[in-house]
Amino acid sequence: MSVIFLFIDGVGLGEESRSNPFYRQLYKGFEAMAGDQTFSRQATSVKQPDHFFKAVDACLDVEGLPQSGTGQTALFTGQNAPGEIGKHFGPFPHSGIKPFLKQQSLFHKAKALGKQCRFMNAYPDIFFKKAEKRNRWSCTTLMTKSADIPLHTTKEVKEGKALTAEITQQAWRDQLGLEVPEISPEQAADRLLAQSGQYDLLLHEYYLTDKAGHSQEPAKANQILGIYSRFLWHLMQHKPENTTLVLSSDHGNIEDLSVKTHTLNEVPLFVHGPGAPLFSGAQNITDVTPAIIDVLKKN
Repeated sequence: MSVIFLFIDGVGLGEESRSNPFYRQLYKGFEAMAGDQTFSRQATSVKQPDHFFKAVDACLDVEGLPQSGTGQTALFTGQNAPGEIGKHFGPFPHSGIKPFLKQQSLFHKAKALGKQCRFMNAYPDIFFKKAEKRNRWSCTTLMTKSADIPLHTTKEVKEGKALTAEITQQAWRDQLGLEVPEISPEQAADRLLAQSGQYDLLLHEYYLTDKAGHSQEPAKANQILGIYSRFLWHLMQHKPENTTLVLSSDHGNIEDLSVKTHTLNEVPLFVHGPGAPLFSGAQNITDVTPAIIDVLKKN
């Protein structure tokens, strides 16, 4: 069995209120993920042989609002990163938890099993120049580099072998002036599915949800969630039978546009495919990586 891991930044399960874009608007992909329920904290858990959905904790018994650096490290390593340093920290990984990403990440664990792994996101040249100059890498790029997995560039995007963070490539065209074609969310999903046949584990990161949450702009949230909903729905409809689709987040944010900050809300854990039963005991975001490894061990 192969695994496609979708990391969606800053998405929690909020109240059914006007400040929650998931309550104001129907998003087919998110509704289907929740078992055809409203994507909110009122949604009940789904436990079927090939479909698992549950709200899981992102606070990890540490006071304060969860942050990206510690939340993503916990999600990608199975270690209680905020507990390790006694606080939530972000957006980049704290020096005290970087060893988790450098030595114990999901990619490291999968490669130790002899699995082929790939991070599907690509980055423009300007990203590499800034990151190398500051020696400041995100959780995903740090763990990818540390596992000796190459980070994709504009070349792989043009070849149709990688995805931009915002999926449609429009930002690369409009904001960076790069000559890449605009693609639909469905075409992006097909690109990911095409690569899934060559790898045991694929990871894609979508961080625009977190940015939209901080903006507190309903129109922007609607646009961002609409694109991702189409991407997710297409993946759910067309993934191979032996592929397990996993989605989770690092903390809440976009589900409550009444506040500019992250939230204390639980986050979704969604699994679609034959590996779904292996996630039944998950309680918080540190349980995601171990369960993915259990799926990969089934091969």
